[in-house]
Amino acid sequence: MLHSRTAWLRAAAPVAALALALTACGGKKDAAGPSTGSGSAGGANSADSAPQTGAEPTGTPGAGAQQPGRSGTGQYKEESGKTTYDVVAQKVHIGTEDETKKMVQDPASAKGLIAATAYVKFTNKGPGVVKGLAKVDDGAEVYADGQRGGLLIAAPADLPGCEDPIDIDNWQVGESHVICRTYMIPEGAKALEVRWSDEGASTPLVWKFDGAGRAE
Repeated sequence: MLHSRTAWLRAAAPVAALALALTACGGKKDAAGPSTGSGSAGGANSADSAPQTGAEPTGTPGAGAQQPGRSGTGQYKEESGKTTYDVVAQKVHIGTEDETKKMVQDPASAKGLIAATAYVKFTNKGPGVVKGLAKVDDGAEVYADGQRGGLLIAAPADLPGCEDPIDIDNWQVGESHVICRTYMIPEGAKALEVRWSDEGASTPLVWKFDGAGRAE
């Protein structure tokens, strides 16, 4: 069903709003709890699924670091087929303590954590239309001081400047959309990274930001 992912999220949000934020940062992807479409059809660990960065792949996170504002190219396995995207992390919004409390069910459980929202622009480069609910944003993660944050599944998808994937139908070649992902990170983190890749790719695209969300 086209909108099953968001429908499930809206039903589950009151119960599981902070479940993933309570997991240890830096754990495996599945350990961070449910995500918006974490059951991606991706996972092929083939050479053509690795993002193209112009850097020599080393298999280590951060090997494909991008210049601020510069896009990288990679492939993602959508339900309608493997699609090539230009990807750029535009910015990271670091939420205030009050903003973070409004996003979680139990503010006390978020003590010491803050919401970090990555704004990522995706451009469909083909070979065809992305039909159904695009999952390319599932490949975006936020790291704080080298540790992966916890994906906040209940975070609003329609924040200012962001688009809700449920509203993107028949994504045309050449068309761009900004999709946001919110992670819970330790308050006071000094170095942030937005990483994106297809599931199983050895070298992600990486954009570096300082603790205030400014591009380095």
